[in-house]
Amino acid sequence: MSATTDLSALGDEEFVSLTTYRRSGEEVATPVWVARDGDALVVITAAGSGKVKRVRRDPRVLARPCTRRGTGAPTAQGRAEIVAEPAAQEGPRRALAAKYGLQFRLVDLMALAGKVTKLVGRDPGERIILRLRD
Repeated sequence: MSATTDLSALGDEEFVSLTTYRRSGEEVATPVWVARDGDALVVITAAGSGKVKRVRRDPRVLARPCTRRGTGAPTAQGRAEIVAEPAAQEGPRRALAAKYGLQFRLVDLMALAGKVTKLVGRDPGERIILRLRD
């Protein structure tokens, strides 16, 4: 991989470090699951997460392959779009479920049941999709 790559090249990675930007311009990187959905990559996250707040203000993102803990490699630049409508989330959710299987289904069920707080230390509330494109 070169120093910069296309977002679509990251669709097969198990984890991607997704970087969003604070008002100050400071980068905030978070490891996330990612899957292909048509010509975009999709990420699921809590509607009230910092990622979503930052994307609403500035849709620019950087993404790079990483480990579960977030250590990474070369980056890809893109833009994120928030997909909040439940009907529009069906395809991306299927893509994530197909890629991550039982692991995704268990975390998704736990989020619906309010049990994710025990895993991540906070209540994720409503979950939405971020669609990433070049």
